[in-house]
Parts: sequence; C-alpha cells; structure tokens
Amino acid sequence: MSFDELNLIDPILRALHEEGYTSPTPIQQQAIPHVLEGHDLLGVAQTGTGKTAAFTVPILQVLSQRSKLQHQPAGRIRCLVLTPTRELAIQIGESFTAYGRHLGLRHTVIFGGVGQLPQTNALKRGVDVLIATPGRLLDLMNQGFVDLRHLEVFVLDEADRMLDMGFIHDIKRILPKLPVKRQTLFFSATMPAQIQQLADSILRPNPVKVAVTPVSSTADTVKQAVYLVDKNDKPALLEHILADKNIRRVLVFARTKHGADRVVKTLAKANIPAEAIHGNKSQNHRQRALSNFKAGNTRVLVATDIAARGIDVEELTHVVNYELPNEPETYVHRIGRTGRAGASGIALSFCEDEERAYLQDIQKLIRRQIDVVADHPYTTNAVAPVLLGGGPIQRPKGPAGRPARPGREPRAPRAATDSSSRSSQPAPRTGGGQRSERATSARSAGPSTQDNGNGQSRRRYRGNRSNER
Repeated sequence: MSFDELNLIDPILRALHEEGYTSPTPIQQQAIPHVLEGHDLLGVAQTGTGKTAAFTVPILQVLSQRSKLQHQPAGRIRCLVLTPTRELAIQIGESFTAYGRHLGLRHTVIFGGVGQLPQTNALKRGVDVLIATPGRLLDLMNQGFVDLRHLEVFVLDEADRMLDMGFIHDIKRILPKLPVKRQTLFFSATMPAQIQQLADSILRPNPVKVAVTPVSSTADTVKQAVYLVDKNDKPALLEHILADKNIRRVLVFARTKHGADRVVKTLAKANIPAEAIHGNKSQNHRQRALSNFKAGNTRVLVATDIAARGIDVEELTHVVNYELPNEPETYVHRIGRTGRAGASGIALSFCEDEERAYLQDIQKLIRRQIDVVADHPYTTNAVAPVLLGGGPIQRPKGPAGRPARPGREPRAPRAATDSSSRSSQPAPRTGGGQRSERATSARSAGPSTQDNGNGQSRRRYRGNRSNER
C-alpha cells in the first residue's frame, strides 16, 4: 500500500513525498482511515512503529478540511497532544511541521524545564495544535494562558510511560477541562490494568482498536548478546567494547540519572567522548547532546529510559544495556531503537549477579535464549547462563565459602571502579537548578496526594525500577 491509497489530500501527500515517505507502516495503514472518519482510537504500539505519523497526518487533514468547511476562527486550540517527555513533545512538533508545511495550520510545543515566556507568547498569537507535557500544561492552564473549550481532537500519547512517571493524577486534572464532545486518540506501548481503566474512562464506547508489533517481539534484524560480568568490571568492559572503531554510533542505557553521568565520566577518562541525557540536564543541553549524536559528532549517547523515549536516530548501529532493566518490556523498547527499517543492529547487555532474574524474565518475554559472549577479558563465574524457565542459580564458592573469582591476572585498581559501584544509587530529585516536569506539575496543581502510579504498576522486584528517578 502507498500513502496515495489512504485518501489523503494533496498538500499532505506532497509533504510526505518531500520527506521521502512512500509506504505507510502497519499502524499508519490501520489508524489513518479511522481517524479521518472521526472515530475514537485505542492504539497499542511501541516506539519505532511510525505511531506519531499515524495520528499527526490524519489530524492535520481533519483540521484543515474543517477549517475550510466551517470557517473556524483562527487562534483557537483545536487539538491537544499530551505526551510525557520534552524530547517526545519536540519530536511530535517536528512531525506537525513536516507533514503540515503546505496547510497553514499553526502549532506550538510547551514543556517544563525552560522559561515560559516564548511559549506563552506563541499561545497569545494563537495556535491550532498544542503539544504539551502535563506539568507545564497544568501550570499555564492555571495562569489562564490555555483555553481548551474549543478542542476537537485530544491525543494521549505514551500512556504507560505517563503511569511510570507519575502523571496519571495530572491527566485526571486536565480531563475535566476538555469538551465532552471530542475525538480521542489513546496510544500506549503496553496495557496494564490501570492504563486500560484510564482508556475506558476517556474513550467513547467501542473505540477502534489497533495493535501492531506486540511488546514481546524483537526485530529479527537485531543481533542480541549478553556479557556475564561482575558489577565493578562493567566500566572496563564498556571501554573494551568501544575500542572497536567499527562501532560508529552507540546508545548506552543506564538505569538512573547518576548512573548515566558516571558512565560518561568513566568514558571521558578513557578518551571516549560521550554525552548523557536525562531529567537533570537542562533542555538546551539535552537538545544539543541529541543533535550532536544524530549528526555523528558524538559517538556515544548515554540515556535513561524516560529521556530516551521517542528518540529516533538513523543508522544507530549498537544499543548497550549497561544495566539491565527490571521490567522486561523496557528491554524490548530499548533494543528496538536499532535494526529499524530493515537495517541490521546489535544489542549488547551487561548482566551482573543481581540482575540474573531480570535476564531470565527478558528471555521469557521474548521467548528466546540470548547468546552469551563467553570470550572476553572480564568474564565471570558469578552468573551462570540463565536458561528459559531455569531455577535459582548458585554462585560458585571458593575457599572458606567465599564467592569464587575467575582465574585471571590481577589488575591494578581502576579509578572508574568506585564510581561504578555507586551507579545504581538513587539520583537527587533535582539538579543544576532545573525543575523536574513532575515538580512543576505538583506546584501548579496545588497540594495533592502523592501519586501511586509506580506502586500500582507491576513490580516483581524490590530493586531500582527501570524508569528514571
């Protein structure tokens, strides 16, 4: 199928062709016709499926056609797209710019962590489409800058990530401000019980359901491997892997903000340029780091899961799970950033003793055994190969009952070892003078009960959650 078969108007087809797109992805094929017909839609799709275009393209067409037929006054907010992170909001804004370049519709993006004056000025001039993160939206609504009475289309994107980040209560504060008569598009990569309940509460009865690429699947074009390694040897192992100059562009995942910063410092000591993106970085720093990575100026980008959500980088050759996530679905999201559009990619994971249960759950989810790389300088006996459905794995014991160490030459202490051993400590709530999006929301909405979204979502382990803290 081509975009020409989806009954799209000429200005949008022209923009798509100028972007080099000729064939819609499965979710675009399924979603676009229903959105054009005005149906509410429940979409289950993970990052990298073309989900953003699946709603931006038909929304642009609907708003453009209604403007001509109904002579809509300019400057009213007619579409609201709510998304959890700044990076994803910016990416969605770029999509509206690209696909709507020939339509004359106006949009703006608002998010926390930066000054609000440019955003409020854009709102005063009037926009048709508003892309927002929850905290800043509530803040500007309370200040009287955002009027949603004329809203026609509401998009809730990355609903499961909203839950992980604690934004569910914010969403419930925003919903009463929306017109009852509206079209709602709801997207989530996973559908835990709380997300299903939220979808049922905001969608009209019997919405169209579209599901593509189940979260348990990994692309065949991605080669997966795991390194069994002691925690303190992870920095050295990463340096060893990056010594291969054929690894041109690699995205490294850490579980926490502090962990991401420590990886960057460790690589800097080894003369390997790297940058980190996470919630404690300023917006300018995050955009600059991502731009450098996309342009190939930075070889290594270290990210937390929340900061990386929605990142789409062409020719990403490698993904490295420096720390395994404790939610197996997150593993699928992480490695899905390589091996796209038929290209090949490599996903490497480091597994220490305490992460063996995470590895076992990942293999159960994807229904395959991940190859173990046994031949490397930092191999360990601390973690035996984790088999599908395997039971507890005992660490081999050495003299006096102490854990056995692999037989290898003793090495001089590494400066990075101490920092690595602290990489999983919780990060401070704020940093660098930047307010978190969550904190902005809490202040703008007034006192409220502490959100329990994380506690209600599936938590099998007491260890650090995979989302950024």
